[in-house]
Amino acid sequence: QVQVVESGGGLVQAGGSLRLSCAASGSLRSINNMAWYRQAPGKQRDFVAVISNGGSTNYADSVKGRFTISRDNAKNTVYLQMNSLKSEDTAVYYCEGSILAVGARNFNEYWGQGTQVTVSS
Repeated sequence: QVQVVESGGGLVQAGGSLRLSCAASGSLRSINNMAWYRQAPGKQRDFVAVISNGGSTNYADSVKGRFTISRDNAKNTVYLQMNSLKSEDTAVYYCEGSILAVGARNFNEYWGQGTQVTVSS
């Protein structure tokens, strides 16, 4: 079994910062890309940022210059540093990992349960 667990969400004022963490654990052999998505109430889930196992990154235009994704491969953990937060950043943030589980032949996508980020104006 592979688990992906997010943490670090909460309530913050506009202009503030939060750091989200996401750890993959269990019977896994390798992790490829890890990414963050978010879903605001009544809206679809949107891409936020992605990082490859080599450290290459890509961001949604709405968060460029404010959010930074990073990872610690030794800990199977990805982070999302969020600065200059705006009310429109309010959403449930989900972590997704492309993971090769023990006994599997292919990489599969594993999702966490989500963590709530609320930005008050």
